[in-house]
Amino acid sequence: MIPIRDDQPTFGTPAVTYFLIVFNFLIFLFEATLSQRGLSDLFRQFALIPDHVALGLAGHGGVAVAVFPMFTSMFLHGGWMHVIGNMWVLWIFGDNIEDQLGHFLYLVFYLACGLGAAVLHVLLNWGSPIPTVGASGAIAGVMGAYLLLYPRARVSTFFPPFFFFALPAWVVLGYWIVVQFFSGAAARVVYARQGGSGGIAFWAHVGGFVVGMILIRILPERSGRYRYGTW
Repeated sequence: MIPIRDDQPTFGTPAVTYFLIVFNFLIFLFEATLSQRGLSDLFRQFALIPDHVALGLAGHGGVAVAVFPMFTSMFLHGGWMHVIGNMWVLWIFGDNIEDQLGHFLYLVFYLACGLGAAVLHVLLNWGSPIPTVGASGAIAGVMGAYLLLYPRARVSTFFPPFFFFALPAWVVLGYWIVVQFFSGAAARVVYARQGGSGGIAFWAHVGGFVVGMILIRILPERSGRYRYGTW
């Protein structure tokens, strides 16, 4: 199922959400100008590669080399559908979380969720040489926060090929995270049997989602949030 829009109102302009969407698209447009070799070099340098993290922590480059790709990888994407899908979900749910936290804390929240997603992915794929890119982990954190804050918000949802329903957010987001969890568990079984991993980083989604749920309970609500549009 594909979320189309939500009915949860906001009380300010989600400037950071807009910036993140534009910035991610600009980075992807840069990727599109590269040759296949150039794109491979870019991913080798800035994508999240668990093996490189392990080497960095072991002293081959240091902690900075290990941690830096955890941030840069969340601004890279593997294709048009990848970046469009991620930015679409951020467009739907990000404005409400930014409205809750304020611009600066929202940016901190977003990056922290992406970092949490990266850490869990690395831990469960230790030593893997496969690059991982995408904002999905950070956006999963936004979704986790939204689930806690607005579980009863209505999300217009498309069920291909013809059906549209307005469902509570707890159904849409709850279904999504359950699918990620069981898909991640299945991927771990495949990893154990075949000695390799690839495809969608399901556990990064789970990690980001959980971090988002935790942080939204810790971080303070933006002051003066309701001063506009009140009677």
